[in-house]
Amino acid sequence: MEKEIIIADDEYEIRCAILEDGVLNEIHIERHNQELVLGNVYKGSVRNVLPGMQIAFVEIGLEKHAFLHASDLHHDFEEDSEDNNSDDSDKIYLNQGTTAPPPAPKSKQNRGRPRRRHVAIGDVLSTGKNILVQVIKEAIAHKGSRITTAISLPGRYVVFVPNASHIGVSRRIPSVEERNRLKTIARELHAEFEGGLIIRTVAEGRSREELFNEVQHLKKEWLAICENAEKVKAPAAVHIDHGFVGRIIRDFFGDNVSQLVIDSKTLYDKTMDYLSSALPELQQKVKFYDSPISVFEAYGIEKELRKAMQEKVWLKSGGYLVIQETEALVSVDVNTGKYVGEDDAMNTILNTNLEAVEEIVRQMRLRDLGGIIVIDFIDMDWRQHRQMVYRKFQKEIQKDRARTNILHISELGLVEMTRQRMRPSLASLMTDKCPYCEGRGTILATDTILVNLLRSVKSAHQRTRRRKLKVIANDQIINKLRNDSRVKRLERNLDIRLRLQNNVDLHLEDFHIYDDRDKEISLNW
Repeated sequence: MEKEIIIADDEYEIRCAILEDGVLNEIHIERHNQELVLGNVYKGSVRNVLPGMQIAFVEIGLEKHAFLHASDLHHDFEEDSEDNNSDDSDKIYLNQGTTAPPPAPKSKQNRGRPRRRHVAIGDVLSTGKNILVQVIKEAIAHKGSRITTAISLPGRYVVFVPNASHIGVSRRIPSVEERNRLKTIARELHAEFEGGLIIRTVAEGRSREELFNEVQHLKKEWLAICENAEKVKAPAAVHIDHGFVGRIIRDFFGDNVSQLVIDSKTLYDKTMDYLSSALPELQQKVKFYDSPISVFEAYGIEKELRKAMQEKVWLKSGGYLVIQETEALVSVDVNTGKYVGEDDAMNTILNTNLEAVEEIVRQMRLRDLGGIIVIDFIDMDWRQHRQMVYRKFQKEIQKDRARTNILHISELGLVEMTRQRMRPSLASLMTDKCPYCEGRGTILATDTILVNLLRSVKSAHQRTRRRKLKVIANDQIINKLRNDSRVKRLERNLDIRLRLQNNVDLHLEDFHIYDDRDKEISLNW
C-alpha cells in the first residue's frame, strides 16, 4: 500500500491529509486562531471534587476547567490491558513476567478504556490541591478537556511513562522474533532509565542505540517538566507538545510513506532542517509543492472533504451508507441502493455488506468518529455470512490507529463498537448546529405551521375580542393562507377580518399576530 502525506498551509489553517493508494483516509486540521492542547502538561489546581461522580474539575489555565475522572488518576500502567498510544502493545509485568490479562467489562463512564483498580477520588484530591496533569482529550462541545495524572511522553519509537513500572511492545509488529528482540532492549533501557516504556510500531528494525538515544531525550524532557512545575504557580503550562508538523512527522512519517508533500516554503525548510539532524534518511521523501493550483485540489482532497460533510456516502456498487452523529452515538446504516446483484438476494446482501465494511472504516478514520458507534448492516439470514462480514471488519479495523472495542454482529445485523475519541470529529470542527432547526435536521411541516397559526388567531381573538387582526409570516406561509379555505371559514365563524402580510426574513415556523392598533397580542406556537 502506497502511503502519502500532503500538508497544505495558508493564512487560515494548516491541514494534513493522509492518502493510502491515492484514497483519502485521514485529515488533520489546525486553525491558526485555535489553541490545541492535546498532549500538553499543566500544573493545575483542583477546583471541585465530586465523590458521588468520582470526578474532579481542575483549573489548568484554559477557558473551561478540565475534567479528571478517578480512572485517570496516577496508577501503575501494569494494570492496563492496552497502552495509551493506540499501538496495542503486549505488556510484560516486571514483578510477574506475564502478559496482560483480558480487559474487564467497561462501565459507560469509562467505556472503551480498561478498568483499573478503584480509587476513591475524594481520598486523593481536595479543593485547592495542586497536581501535575496531561491533556488526553481535547474539549468537545460544552465539555472541557479531559486530563490524566498518568503522564506519558511519546517519541517516534518509544513512549516514556515516568511514573509506571511496565514495558510493552506494539502488537502491530507482526514478527514474534522482532517483538522479542525489542522486549529485550526495552528491559535493558528500563533498568537504566526507570519508568515505563512502550515500544511503538515504527521501532521495528531499529537498533538499541536509536532507542537509547530517544529514551534519553524523553527522560531529559521529563526532568525539565518537573523543574518547570517547581518554578511556576498553578494554573500554568509546564510542557507544550510538538507543533502540528512535528506531531505529523513523529506519528505518521516513516519508511512506509512514499512522499511527504508540503506547499509552504517555510514549513518545508523547517521540516528539512529537523530531518537533517533527526532522520536524514527521510529527507529525500520530502517534496516542495509549488503550483498555482492548490495542493489539496491537485490531489482531489478538497472534493473528498466536501463529501465527508454529507450524511450519504455512495459505494462503488451502487449501495450507500447513511452516517449520522448524535449526542449519544454515531449510527451507520447500510443500504443496497441501486445495487441489485446478479444471482440471488443473499449474495447481493453479502457483497454489499462486505463492500460497506471498507468504506465504514475509512469514514470512521476520515471523519474521526468516536464514542459509541452502531452499524446497521443489511440483515443476513446465514450465520456464515455474518461471520464473513465480521472477520472482514476485524481485518479492516487494524488500519485504524485509534483504540476500538467491537462486539459480534447481532441477530438483527447490528454491530456495536466503541472508538477512541481524543478530539472533536471532522463535522464538529467544520460545521455548526443549524440555528433554525437547532440540530434536529427537520422543521415543522407546512400544514402543521398553518394549523398552529390558525389556532393562535382563534386564541388571540378569544382573549382580546378584537375583530381586526394582522398576521405577519414567512411569504411561503402567507401564500398558502391566501389560497386556504380554512382562513375564510375561520373569519366567518369568528366574525373577524384578517390582514395577511409577508416577511421573507422570518423563519418558516415563525409568525406574529397584531390587533388593529398594531399591538402584538400573540406569538407563534
